[in-house]
Amino acid sequence: VTGARRRAAVRARRRPAMGARRAAAMDPSSHVTERDLRILAFVAEHRIVVSAHVQALIGVGESVAYGRLRALTKRGLLDYDRLLHGRPGWYQITRRGLAIIDSELPAPRLDLHCYRHDIGAAWTWLAASRGAFGRVERIVSEREMRSRDGVSAAAGGARGERAPDAGEEREPPYGVHLGGVGARGQIRLHYPDLLLIGPGGERVAVELELSAKGGRRLETILAGYGADPSISAVLYLAEKPAIQRGVRAAAARLGISDRVHVHPLAWAPRADPDAKRPPRTRSRGRAQNSPRTQDSHRAQNSPRTQDAHRAQDARRAQDSRRELAR
Repeated sequence: VTGARRRAAVRARRRPAMGARRAAAMDPSSHVTERDLRILAFVAEHRIVVSAHVQALIGVGESVAYGRLRALTKRGLLDYDRLLHGRPGWYQITRRGLAIIDSELPAPRLDLHCYRHDIGAAWTWLAASRGAFGRVERIVSEREMRSRDGVSAAAGGARGERAPDAGEEREPPYGVHLGGVGARGQIRLHYPDLLLIGPGGERVAVELELSAKGGRRLETILAGYGADPSISAVLYLAEKPAIQRGVRAAAARLGISDRVHVHPLAWAPRADPDAKRPPRTRSRGRAQNSPRTQDSHRAQNSPRTQDAHRAQDARRAQDSRRELAR
């Protein structure tokens, strides 16, 4: 009886410790390092990011970046998905991840049509943080600009007028007025892909132009920049020579060539080697329901295979980063 009581007492003493460990394992904020917080803050600024972005952000190798991203995904702070053939999978921050970093940004929305542009915008942010466009005091992403202006409107002010924080002077809105109102009666605003704020408060709008806009739309946007006194300059990063010529010509017609700067962008991601292989066709019916086919499907969805896909995504994204840096 004495031995049984001793064992019961030992179990009673262990039970709170085991509960604490279980609670710590369920708490997404446990074991989150300063580096993890930096990763989460970066991912929150963008709609989607890839592993190569994180490698460049914190200066680590592929395996370390994947380890941190996988840990954050398992804790529900990030989401991982891969839907486009031959393109790296992407990460998005979750509501739980936004809460960990105390961010007021909304959960990002996915638009596969903007996949390439969103990947390029994240690379542009990283380039700006390293001084590629000169000295900057702050880099404001499009998500933050839209959120700040939207919060100000919800607080009772006109949309596009940002309410100052306590002890802060009122800043001009981030959105550039295009004139007129939209279909729902709201003021028409345009947001650049990035806004660089210099040491003296000067603002430089950065536009990543991977596809050509219509002539009227382009002139409307440029006219909005020209009429906004808070914008010191506009930097267009254009991939195709035709787009570069179009932006320069529109700026010249509006008389703002001195404020609009166009730079070529060399970005040619390598094609997926698997995409060159012709698909193997098999007859439907028994082949799809055969044990061999079912085993193949199970293998494709196994954790080891998913890790292999993520490693392949990292190599493709790293190639894209190198081409963008040229």
